[in-house]
Order: sequence, then structure tokens, then C-alpha cells
Amino acid sequence: MADSLNCHLESLSPLELFERVTEQGEKVRALKAGKAPKDEIDAAVRMLLSLKLSYKTTTGQDYQAGLPPKDLVLMNNGTSKEEEEDFVDPWNVQTSNAKGVDYDKLIVRFGSSKIDTDLINRIERATGQKPHRFLRRGIFFSHRDMDQILDAYENKKSFYLYTGRGPSSQAMHIGHLIQFIFAKWLQEVFDVPLIIQLTDDEKYLWKDLTTEKAYEYAKENAKDLIACGFDINKTFIFSDLDYLGTSTGFYKNIVKVQKHVTFNQVKGIFGFTDSDCIGKISFPAIQAAPSFSSSFPQIFNGKENIQCLIPCGIDQDPYFRMTRDVAPRIGLPKPALLHSVFFPALQGAQTKMSASDPNSSIFLTDTPKQIKTKINKHAFSGGRDTIEEHRKYGGNCDVDVSFMYLTFFLEDDDRLEQLKQAYTSGELLTGELKKVLIETLQPFVAAHQERRKQITDEMVKQFMTPRKLAFDF
Repeated sequence: MADSLNCHLESLSPLELFERVTEQGEKVRALKAGKAPKDEIDAAVRMLLSLKLSYKTTTGQDYQAGLPPKDLVLMNNGTSKEEEEDFVDPWNVQTSNAKGVDYDKLIVRFGSSKIDTDLINRIERATGQKPHRFLRRGIFFSHRDMDQILDAYENKKSFYLYTGRGPSSQAMHIGHLIQFIFAKWLQEVFDVPLIIQLTDDEKYLWKDLTTEKAYEYAKENAKDLIACGFDINKTFIFSDLDYLGTSTGFYKNIVKVQKHVTFNQVKGIFGFTDSDCIGKISFPAIQAAPSFSSSFPQIFNGKENIQCLIPCGIDQDPYFRMTRDVAPRIGLPKPALLHSVFFPALQGAQTKMSASDPNSSIFLTDTPKQIKTKINKHAFSGGRDTIEEHRKYGGNCDVDVSFMYLTFFLEDDDRLEQLKQAYTSGELLTGELKKVLIETLQPFVAAHQERRKQITDEMVKQFMTPRKLAFDF
């Protein structure tokens, strides 16, 4: 029996072994909590130790909760150095590939699941709505437990949405709006509450800001988010610096998470060092806490079992891997996630957008003239060096930033496909493709600016006041 088990374990991938150890650990905790017979607990513990030993033998690493192994098979199986250079954490994204990050590899490394056609079709059946262009085009490409959210929804059980924004500056760019545009669509088609966390405390800890300035940025960024068109009766926006002092439920969940994550784990997950301030080390628990409905007793009537769905950039996944590992240990449901790709800088998918570099993206404060100048001057082109070459060989949509931006912001699928074929064949020139993008983004940004002008400080205060929303739980 032991030999057959060892054979089975040897056939598992590092990631499958990691998941088996995690599941077995949860089983041991459940048996202990339920005061199961001693021999049953002992057998489960022996299985856990055997799994941990197999994991260490396979990976050369000790098992660490919430820290899946890197995809060792891919890393060691003849990948070129260039392919290995993708680096993603909550603060940095680096790739040497002009097409951007290899998302298929990232799914394997992070242990998430690909959003496939079956899942998109199921969302369409459940909501009765055409899937959002972000789903149709793979902009949201990966998930954790979205099938469970749909199971619950189909059985008339509600859930809620949670996403966030780190207010590091007054200026937001169009890339910052991606998860909020999608969250708004999810909120409307599923008719569920939305909670938006403004992590002004995080920005104070990581940046050279005062708490007053971080809070001011939070309120200014809230105006841009409200301008996306969220329903005030279904949406709660909060600043950590403000809300934490008023909600015992929120703080209790922070403390529970803090108790169940070791310093070693948090260093492994986030790369903290001994010279980082203790605020940084304890911050992940603050980003984890909104994943639990009991953090918002005024909205969920004190209920602890309402599941959470988090639309976010894939770079935020480490926070929620940690959260999902902790959740069963504190008796709360694991949050589900939908991950988006990164929004490329104007200079290309290899470079990073920066609020300090006004030419790295289109900002929500840009004038029509600034938008036109930035795109014409800075948008990385997949075109050829000369018109003759371009007409002959065609352009490369995989690296062309104007085309990438159009996949985010042009609603019409047929039009997008026509542009792709015309550019790839050489019929459409780079300048003509840029013109289409300019004509798409100018009215988008102008309409946003017009809506933002209508947002008063009083409206911000209403959105940020803890209160009951238009749902009964």
C-alpha cells in the first residue's frame, strides 16, 4: 500500500503535490477541530508528513503554506534565458519579451486556472448577458474558483465583489480603470454589492508620503472611480486610514490573518527583508481582510459566510494566495478571483507605466491634443521601417501598442478583427492605426472628465460612509 502511494506521489507535478499537502493540512485541522478519534487524526498526520517529504524530495524546498512552487518542469526543460526573465510581484513586472508577459506560464507558476470558452459560455448563460469584451478577448484570462461563484449564483446564493486601488498619486491613467470597468459590468450583470478598498496606508508605508497626502490622494482617486458610473446604493468605497478605526469586524479579521501567517511565509511570498519596516510585513493582512464579509457588518448584517469574488491584476494574486490558505483555518470562505493581464506602457509591453513619466500612458487628465501627440510620438509600433516594406510584409499586432490598446477599449469585435487583418496584411499603415486609437480614446477620456466634474466632495463622502446597501442579507 505504501509503495503504491509513493509511486502515485512520484507521478505528481510540484504544483499538484503542493495542492495535496495544502488539502491534507486542512483535513488535519478539521479533524482536530471536530475532536475526531486519535487514531484517525494520527493517520491523517502521517499522510501529511509523507506528502511534505515527497514535496521536499521533488522540489528541494520545504513546503510553505500560501507559496506554490515555481514551475520547475518548465524552468528546467529547455526554456531559453529570455523566456525565464518574466518577473511578477505586487510591485514589479518585468519581461524581456516584446509581446509582454507569458500568461500561460504564469498560470502554471501561480497555480490558477485558465478562463476558457466553457467558463465564458457559462457566465453568459448565468447572466443572460453577452460576455464583456475583457472576457471575450482574454484580458481577464485566469481565475480561482469562479465555477464555485457560478454554482452559488445559480442556486440563488449571493456573493459580493471586492477590488482596490493604491492611491500613490493624484493622476490616474486609463490602465488603472481596467479592473473597475470590469467590476462595474460584473456588479450590473450579477446585481451584487461592490466594495472598493483604497490602500492609502500601503502607499504611506511604501512611498515618501505623509498620511495626510496619502488620504488626500485616496479621496481624489475615489472621484475617478465614482466617475466610472458605480451605483451609490450598491457600492462602498473606503480608505484604510479612515475605515480601520471604525470597524471592529474589519480589525478582528486582520488580527486573525496576522496570527496565521508567519514572518517566514510573508518573506517567502512578498520578498520582504529584515530591513523592511514592520508596517510592510503586517500590511498583507489588511489587503486580505475585505475578502471576508464579516469585515463589513453594516452591509452583510454580520454574516460571515458570504463568498467574495475579486477582479484584479495577476500581480495582486500573492496577497490572495495567502488569504485563501488562511481562510479555512479561521473558519471563513476562500475568496474567488478573476485575473487580468497587464496594461502595456505606450513604449511597449516590456516597459512599465509610471505616474512620474507622463509619456508612459494616457492619463485621465490629458487633453485631446495631448492624447493625439502621445500616441503619435510614443506608441510603440509593430510596423515596418518603410512604407514599401510594410505594404509587402505587413505589421505585427502582437507587439503594436496601438492595437493592444484597441483590444481594451474598442467595443466592436468585427471592427477590431478588420483592423488586425488590414494591419497584418500591410493594407493599413501604422499612422492609420494610431488614428483609429486616437479617435477611440479622445471621446472616452473626455466623457470620463465630464462625469468626474460632476463628482462633489459630498458625493465622495456618501460613497465612503459605512452604511447598509440595497441588499438584504
